Amino acid sequence: MNNRFYNAFDRATVGGDRKEDYRTSFQMDRDRIIHAQAFRKLQSKTQVFLSGEYDFYRTRLTHSMEVAQIGRSICAYLRSHAEPLRPDFYIDGDLVEAVCLAHDLGHPPFGHSGERTLQELMVPWGGFEGNAQTLHLLTETLYQDEVGVRGISGTRALLDGVLKYKKLFREFPAPPRNHFLYDTQERHRAFVLGDAAIPPELHVAEKLNALKSIECQIMDWSDDAAYSLNDMVDGVTAGFLSLERIEEWAAGEPLDAERQVWLDELCAAIRGGRLETVFAQKVGVFITACRLRERHNFMSERTHRYGFELAIAGAAEREAAFYKKMANDIIFESPQLQQMEHKARRVLFDLWESCWHNYVETGPRVIRILPPRVGRLIDAAGTPAGKARQICDWLAGLTDGMIVRTYQRLFDPQFGSIRDLS
Repeated sequence: MNNRFYNAFDRATVGGDRKEDYRTSFQMDRDRIIHAQAFRKLQSKTQVFLSGEYDFYRTRLTHSMEVAQIGRSICAYLRSHAEPLRPDFYIDGDLVEAVCLAHDLGHPPFGHSGERTLQELMVPWGGFEGNAQTLHLLTETLYQDEVGVRGISGTRALLDGVLKYKKLFREFPAPPRNHFLYDTQERHRAFVLGDAAIPPELHVAEKLNALKSIECQIMDWSDDAAYSLNDMVDGVTAGFLSLERIEEWAAGEPLDAERQVWLDELCAAIRGGRLETVFAQKVGVFITACRLRERHNFMSERTHRYGFELAIAGAAEREAAFYKKMANDIIFESPQLQQMEHKARRVLFDLWESCWHNYVETGPRVIRILPPRVGRLIDAAGTPAGKARQICDWLAGLTDGMIVRTYQRLFDPQFGSIRDLS
């Protein structure tokens, strides 16, 4: 049965027409993401705790899988409970799964610490942003070869689905720290919007960044639901969120009756050894907190993806925000996580300087410290900004283990292995 929610505009691909086989276009999007090397690398990239430090906690890969499961469940729930969806008019679960699986592809090693450091390094060259980097991978570097094959030829609906932000780096009055697209991605934004003119009023404040397709909104809430709950579980299991620390944190917070209930429930679950069970049930609560609401904007006449928005029950949004704040204050601001940020800065700054000195500001003697293919891409870039982006791409694509080993090879006289340069 044909799904009337989507049309040819939604299925158009950035690389031209794509012939469907036994799969739909959105299933092909998903499959190409799953089989990409960048997706496999997520198993060794930090979600909260440094990759490899414990065996039980989530990595970027397991987090992405959980987000995809929540996203598909939201699609199924909306299809069965929310007007005006019908058996032949519904949000495609394969598409949402693809968007969710892809949403963290662009995140660098060392988690958000690495992202902040790369942004600091790239401010003179157009910035670094995890979501912009995801689009960069999908359109430029996944399956990249040296004869012109670039990206996964993704559908317009997929690329739009990962676009949490649509404002370009140069469109901010001052260099932003996050929530932007690279200036070179203006053509991809134009493709996603079908070359439609962006109304001037959307360039005010953050209105353009707030314009998201329905699939992007589902991914965004699925991401919030996953990490607001699962970061808490991992934090407790790892010993960062003890009852003592939680109670000490709560003593300094203005807790109303609603937040007090959530706090008491959390503490009771920890005392009873039932935290994972209780929070797994909350995933279902966050899924069933979703509804669809019609909306009108400059894209809604062209695609149903902009004709609807996701409405989340206020209590669910407030509960997710409560857990996110607690995790940030206790876990992410802890000395252990701050030490990881210090390490990320040191490693990334030193590797950047070595790459820049040997490949951009080259003297009479050049030491080729990078894999040959990466060196050729840097050499082929015609401008310093282009060379900086290639260096940034290489650093962002390393896993936690790869970047530490690379650092050791270059700076630790006692370390060396010919197998680690890749």
